[in-house]
Amino acid sequence: MSLEVVSNTKCFSGWHKQYRHQSSTLNCAMRFAVYLPPQVSSGQSVPVVYWLSGLTCTDENFMQKAGAQRIAAELGIALVAPDTSPRGDGVPDDPEAAYDFGLGAGFYLNATQAPWSQHYRMYDYVVHELPELVESVFPVSQARAISGHSMGGHGALTIGLKNPDKYSSITAFSPISNPMDCPWGQKAFSQYLGEDKSLWCDYDSSVLMARGGKTPVLVDQGTSDNFLSEQLKPQALTQAAEQSDYPLTLRMQQGYDHSYYFIASFMEEHLRFHSRYW
Repeated sequence: MSLEVVSNTKCFSGWHKQYRHQSSTLNCAMRFAVYLPPQVSSGQSVPVVYWLSGLTCTDENFMQKAGAQRIAAELGIALVAPDTSPRGDGVPDDPEAAYDFGLGAGFYLNATQAPWSQHYRMYDYVVHELPELVESVFPVSQARAISGHSMGGHGALTIGLKNPDKYSSITAFSPISNPMDCPWGQKAFSQYLGEDKSLWCDYDSSVLMARGGKTPVLVDQGTSDNFLSEQLKPQALTQAAEQSDYPLTLRMQQGYDHSYYFIASFMEEHLRFHSRYW
C-alpha cells in the first residue's frame, strides 16, 4: 500500500510522522499520525498504543495536546492516531453540518444504512486495515493496546472489549459509556445503524462489559465535565462491571473537565498502565 508522507518531525529523540493513504475500507483517502520512539533506531520492534479521538477531532489533537511522546519515548511505545471519520469529496456529511454526526463523527462503527455504509466503516478500519498497514511498514510488534477520549473512549472500549485477542489493555478518558441511552449515541446509531436497537448493542460498551471479559480497563472521568450526566454516564460502566465481575478501574477525578488539559494530566498513568500488560 502506498503511503504519502505529510510531515516528519523529531520529538524526544523519536519521530512524529503524518501519512496519507488510500483506504480500501473507507473508500477515501485517510490521514493518520504515528510517533516512533527512539528505540526503533536500534532495530527494536516496539508495541503500539492506538489512540482514538473524539468528536470534531483529527489525528492532530492528541499528538499536539496530550503530552504523550515523552513517556512513550521512555517506555518504548509507538503511538498511532487515526482520523475520526472518512473525509473527502463524495463522503456524505450531516445535512445540517452538525458537529456530532457525519464528518469528524464516525463513532468507530460499521454503518449499515445508506448513504453512510459506503464510507463510514471506522470499526473495520481501526481493527483491521490500519494495524495491518502499520505492522507491515513500521518496526512495531503485534503487541497492541487501545485508548481514546469521549467518542474515541467509546471506540476504544467497544473495540477492545470485542477483540480481546488483539488488545492487551484498554484505557479511556471521558468515554461515551452508554451510547444507546444518550443523545449523541442515539443520533449516530439511528442513522448509521437504523432503528433496530438490537444492532446497537454491539457498539455500547456498557452492554459489552456486562457480558464479561478479562482485558484490563482503566477509565478516568472528570467530575466537572459538562457532558457528564447527559452524554457520558460512567455509572453504566460501573454497573456493568459489577454485574459481570469485570476488571474495571474507573476513577472520578475531582474538578477536571472534558478538555485535553485533563488528558495531559493523566496520560502518563495510562501509558504506564498499558506497559504492564505486554
